Amino acid sequence: MSNQFTRREAGVRTAAAGALALAPLKSAQGAISEPFQIAADPGPIEDLRRRLRATRFPDAVVSDWSMGTDLGFLRQLVAAWADTYPAADRIGLLNRMPHRRIVIGGYGVHLLHYRSGAPDAVPLLLMNGWPSSFVEYGKIVPILGAGPVPFDVVIPALPGFGFSDAPKQPYAVEPHDLYPRLMSALGYDRFFASGTDIGAGVATRIALRHPQRVMGIHVSAVAEKPRPAGAPPPTLDEQAYDAKDAAWEAEEGGYQAIQSSRPQTLAYGLTDSPAGMAAWIVEKFRAWSDCGGDVFSVFPLEMLLDNLSIYWISGTMASSLRYYFEAQHLRPPLQPDDFVAVPTAVAVWPHDLAQPPIELARRLYNVTRYTRFPRGGHFPAWEAPERYAADLKAFVADTLATLA
Repeated sequence: MSNQFTRREAGVRTAAAGALALAPLKSAQGAISEPFQIAADPGPIEDLRRRLRATRFPDAVVSDWSMGTDLGFLRQLVAAWADTYPAADRIGLLNRMPHRRIVIGGYGVHLLHYRSGAPDAVPLLLMNGWPSSFVEYGKIVPILGAGPVPFDVVIPALPGFGFSDAPKQPYAVEPHDLYPRLMSALGYDRFFASGTDIGAGVATRIALRHPQRVMGIHVSAVAEKPRPAGAPPPTLDEQAYDAKDAAWEAEEGGYQAIQSSRPQTLAYGLTDSPAGMAAWIVEKFRAWSDCGGDVFSVFPLEMLLDNLSIYWISGTMASSLRYYFEAQHLRPPLQPDDFVAVPTAVAVWPHDLAQPPIELARRLYNVTRYTRFPRGGHFPAWEAPERYAADLKAFVADTLATLA
């Protein structure tokens, strides 16, 4: 396995697997990777609590989620965030993770870097989407660290998300070009990439633009490209998928429409009101997960509040929303002749936003593994970590075997 890729980072490992020595590390490219800690200043925490306690709630004519976030639920969530959520303690727990920041081409990237300590560890770029954060991976990283194939796991925050720098100009940073440079700075020549939501799209474009760097990608969402002239017509399964997708867009796609068209208008309210931000985000965790309508059956209260607190403390609601505008208006679209030639695993979760058939996936990807799971939704690293990790490990093992 060691001849598949190399690590060049010079640094001191601690005795504990996955632990990271808190000292600057200089890469072969000269980039400096420095330790990072989330600030737990009492002033901003008290300001958050003051805003939550002063929330002006709207009226409601239904007592359920049929028109959006349920008023009774949000009152309870806001009260817990304001009065019982131990913000400083939770930030302390999050700070035990191996946080780092590294400047790539003048742009600061926040990441978690879990190093196995094994010289032949498999480098894995693990990427989430919106409205998630690195807390989604709290369950899966320990599972990935167990077993015969060791992983070095890199979890970066998207540009304008969490503690990565927010771009100062429209379409100033592309993660599919930034992340290969990040992996080089961390000492990885070749790597696997796995992603959900936006992260799946980033993995796809990395494989398209930098195929020599990627040994394989594992995606839980399938990008679509225009069909070239002479392509086979859609199959019945593809037609059913298109119909279901159109129905979803009509019922659930309003958030995407506004974030893709007028994100700045939305950002004022979500940046000023933590209750408004909570209503906008938590509705997605409920609607997009395999929770049967009870969000707490899948996501503990403190996990949801940890995720909300990252968006609030970092002040990145506006920049995370703008990512959708850039994707819609500024990013070059896929072309009919685009094809991901690297080995690709497609993971399909029954309660995700879409369940693409294999025929659709094969139009863009070299699909070597396609798995439909019995449960799970849009956040599989938290909802079904054992299944996600097992599928990812099997894909990596099979791919490495073909490269040996």
